[in-house]
Order: sequence, then structure tokens, then C-alpha cells
Amino acid sequence: MAKALLGHIGGTDPRLLEEARRLRMRVRDLEAQVVRLKDENDTLAAALHDGQLMTLDPEHDREPALT
Repeated sequence: MAKALLGHIGGTDPRLLEEARRLRMRVRDLEAQVVRLKDENDTLAAALHDGQLMTLDPEHDREPALT
């Protein structure tokens, strides 16, 4: 598809090549971030399932209403 796009825009303009390189790097960075966030989410979900996360008692921790 990249070859088709390059042919469509009519050549190898250095500015377009640089922009394509920058966008590929950004996509790689975002994909890596998605993997890190999924791993972190899996860790937190496992901790929640195992009961390792702190929980609050909503009745006990309720603040008194202001009058």
C-alpha cells in the first residue's frame, strides 16, 4: 500500500518521506504504549481478583454532611 501511496503522490518528496518516517515512529511508540497499558491493566485486574487492592467501606468512610 505504501508503494501505491508513493506512486499516487507523484514521487519521493523529501518532506513527505520525512513525514512518513515520523508517523511510522509515532505509530510504533503508540503501539508500545498500548502494550504497556494492557500489561498494567492485567496486573491491576489480577490484584483486584486476588483481593490485594485496598478497598474502602462506603458506610465507614462517609463524611458527615455539611449543614
